[in-house]
Amino acid sequence: ILYRKMESIPDEWGTAVNVQAMVFGNMGNDCGTGVAFTRNPSTGENKLYGEFLMNAQGEDVVAGIRTPQSIDELAKVIPEAYNQIIQIAKTLEKHNQDMQDLEFTIEKGKLYMLQTRNGKRTAQAAIKIAVDMVNQGLCSKEEAIMKVEPSQLDSLLHPQFAPAALAEATAITKGLPASPGAAAGRVYFNAEDAKEAAIKRNEPVILVRVETSPEDIEGMAISKGILTARGGMTSHAAVVARGMGRCCVSGCHDLRVDMDNKIAYFKDTAVKEGDFISIDGSTGKVYLTKLPTIEATLSGDFATFMQWADEIRSLKIRTNADNPKDARQARLFGAEGIGLCRTEHMFFEKNRILAMRQMILAKSKTDRVIALNKLLPMQQEDFEGIFREMDGLPCTIRFLDPPLHEFVPHDDDEVAVTAYEMGMSFTELKSAVKHLHEANPMLGHRGCRLAISYPEIAQMQTKAVIQAAITVKHEGKTVVPEIMIPLVCEAAELKFVKNIVDTTAKQVMEQYGEEIEYKVGAMVEIPRAALTIDVISKYSDFFSFGTNDLTQTTYGLSRDDAGQILDDYYKNRIFESDPTAKLDQAGVGKLIKMACGWAKETKPEIKLGVCGEHGGDPNSIQFFQNAGLQYVSCSPFRVPIARLAAAQAKIRSGN
Repeated sequence: ILYRKMESIPDEWGTAVNVQAMVFGNMGNDCGTGVAFTRNPSTGENKLYGEFLMNAQGEDVVAGIRTPQSIDELAKVIPEAYNQIIQIAKTLEKHNQDMQDLEFTIEKGKLYMLQTRNGKRTAQAAIKIAVDMVNQGLCSKEEAIMKVEPSQLDSLLHPQFAPAALAEATAITKGLPASPGAAAGRVYFNAEDAKEAAIKRNEPVILVRVETSPEDIEGMAISKGILTARGGMTSHAAVVARGMGRCCVSGCHDLRVDMDNKIAYFKDTAVKEGDFISIDGSTGKVYLTKLPTIEATLSGDFATFMQWADEIRSLKIRTNADNPKDARQARLFGAEGIGLCRTEHMFFEKNRILAMRQMILAKSKTDRVIALNKLLPMQQEDFEGIFREMDGLPCTIRFLDPPLHEFVPHDDDEVAVTAYEMGMSFTELKSAVKHLHEANPMLGHRGCRLAISYPEIAQMQTKAVIQAAITVKHEGKTVVPEIMIPLVCEAAELKFVKNIVDTTAKQVMEQYGEEIEYKVGAMVEIPRAALTIDVISKYSDFFSFGTNDLTQTTYGLSRDDAGQILDDYYKNRIFESDPTAKLDQAGVGKLIKMACGWAKETKPEIKLGVCGEHGGDPNSIQFFQNAGLQYVSCSPFRVPIARLAAAQAKIRSGN
């Protein structure tokens, strides 16, 4: 059930059953069974890869109970069968135009092919196989693009061990390199403990098992890496880890696991639950230390493959970035601009939060402006850094969105410290914090409502944007600012705030004698905004659908509290998945599609995008392509995933 949920397989599809005659690989020494891949599923090397066991049944190979022999050894044991497998592998790969996963049994010296299917492979292997098959004339670029699951790329976009640290480290042991990548984390021995450590304590986890089984899937899914004492390259741990993009070392014969006492022994060295280890799924090496990592880069076959994707797709890919570092990372991964810069994230830093609290707790407009003037240079500096990184690319900057109570202290100790810093009494600050509290802050005094109550906030943020743009423009860079007003539900709201922005921007540009082209748009995250978008569009240069809040407001369901009911909904088959995690195309999607049509009727040239988390979800990207949006925006590490998903969406849509 969990696996189907992870793979988005609906319950109503049912479960297929194959019924076929048996052959037996356990009838003597001229019998055997095995699994083979037409290419290496870990590296993509164009060479038959697999394992077999003599006098055994298929379950013995995949369960990891016995460690099998390499397929190459079959040439010495039963050469006729080996040569047949080589020829059949080539035939099946050419016919299916993809790397094949084969299962076979030898009964009394005779070869029987049991099954072939497109083989599961690591992201590294998937890309190499796709590029090689195009170069070998076995498929087109479009066909190659469809051979790689976008979510697989995640495993290529995260750090590897730093070479310098790796050169100085000594491996305690070595197993089989079952799924590439590098992972460092704390050792846990079962799925429940691993989940608690990862989810509740936010610890990096290495799941250590004698062998894995389907019951371990939840623990494997949240782990950074998996280490097993038994099993080969086609064992459950290896196959599932590769499919999930997790680092895995299997068949580590020096490893002995004492499950009762939660201790792992590497020969005579004991490792207790919670101790750090590092595993390298590309070499099979295990280190009894926490090794540092380096960032991944897009190069070689990966760069070639992504270039093909970019040639095909029409949907632009932007990023959600709130600081220059994230903007730089996203641009390295191919982002074509910033679709969401959450300005409130710039105020939570320790050296800024006091000025923000002074602004919130100000008793007059004069005091509020004094505090805002302290924040202005801080915000401007951040915008300058972002504009420099995004030289020539559009940057959508969302004005202050969350309710103000999120910035003030709540526990008594912090209230006491803040009161001292602000020259207030504890009682006075505690009363002010209580006054800011809202019964339903998500639907309360936030977004554009703040700018309407306190226009000086929007004035400060406009000054920061335009002054930063002027500074960076003087450095010879191209700046493309787009100011986005959040939580709009009424055209008059946008008109009011846009007037503040335009008036302030004009004053700044006259002061500096410099013209800056900028756009003002709205974030669509309330159903009423989607339903009245034709009217709102009169005052908007662009719209970006904030699908996180649009989903919550459409469902009337909080993302933060949904966990309390979702298990009951899954159990009773009301929901198949978390509606806030994957775009609800039937409801939220219908709102988006209708809104896009109405907006274009009113203003054909209007720019339409998505900046919620669904912007990086491959299934949702297919919908956005068909709905006629121009761009999606996602977190920096999901940019390559979105680029590939957009190319596949274009191919599937046939236009």
